[in-house]
Amino acid sequence: MTPKGDVREHALYGHAALSNVGRFMRIVKALLLLIWVRPLWAQGVERPFLEKVDLFRAGAEGYELYRIPGIVVSKKGTVLAYCEARKSAQGDWGPIDILMRRSTDGGQTWGERQTIVHVEGDLPVNAVAAAQNLDKFGDNTANNPAAIVDYETGDIHFLYCLEYMRCFYMKSSDEGATWTEPVEITQTFEVFRRQYDWKVIATGPGHGIQIQRQKKTKGRLVVPVWLSLGTGEHAHRPSVTATIYSDDHGQSWQAGSIAVPNTEEFVNPSEACIAENDFGLVLNVRTESSRNRRVVVSSIDGVTWSKPHFADELLEPICMAGMVSVGERTTGNLLEPKQFGPCRSYGSTGQRA
Repeated sequence: MTPKGDVREHALYGHAALSNVGRFMRIVKALLLLIWVRPLWAQGVERPFLEKVDLFRAGAEGYELYRIPGIVVSKKGTVLAYCEARKSAQGDWGPIDILMRRSTDGGQTWGERQTIVHVEGDLPVNAVAAAQNLDKFGDNTANNPAAIVDYETGDIHFLYCLEYMRCFYMKSSDEGATWTEPVEITQTFEVFRRQYDWKVIATGPGHGIQIQRQKKTKGRLVVPVWLSLGTGEHAHRPSVTATIYSDDHGQSWQAGSIAVPNTEEFVNPSEACIAENDFGLVLNVRTESSRNRRVVVSSIDGVTWSKPHFADELLEPICMAGMVSVGERTTGNLLEPKQFGPCRSYGSTGQRA
């Protein structure tokens, strides 16, 4: 193992965990390069306000499409963009690798793609997916990449799942150029079975964070995860959202708690994005409720969470989103890049903004 728009051309929008305005402004161009945009500049203007570069082009090099993007910026400023590379457009299950590209100049140029997760042979098939004819031997689904920048060690931590039932961890100490051999950390998720007998698990997607502003938990790595019984549609429903964390720079991982349960009000919470401000951590969660996004504020530690509530300011087409914190010291300046309009039907893609 090494460690919706035009179907023929697919660009990714970014997720970043940034700690100060200076770093944010230096790499904002890299973020914008990953957003699907239409030209916004007037004729005759020499330099466009937004530029677009296709980091991963659907239909090229054996992959029908790319989904589930993420982006982080290392302590030294290296931009890492990564995503699922899907060999078929059948949806979240099937033959999927995880690819990455790197930029060392703020997104002006990008290195060749790296295949950082590819599994040879036949992985055990997830039974709930097989029951719905979504998965078969040989597909080898690698899913839901999530990276974290460690500002204390300079390392980049990386988590992903296989067949939506096993979780792995690896890290890079050279700006994402090479990665350690993956270590399985699925046992971390077993603790959740006391509350929720999951059959499907997924990290992130997008990115986790390292706590930097809370004195008692400074340095802790926190990753949003979601769990599913897998009995519903696409073997992803019903579901709940939780977190896992590490206090030793990724050497070991612990289960947090279920942050958003599946209730009549909060229907099938799943993909989540996370950011930090002076008050603690904010977890922004996708659900299938008829109302808007959910926001959960932690009790500083990334483990225990307040009661979920609706964020009426945030529209929700039921899709993956992103969230970043802007400012070295801020009382709550959080930006949320996300999609407006239709999200997707499996096998097609939608515009993101």
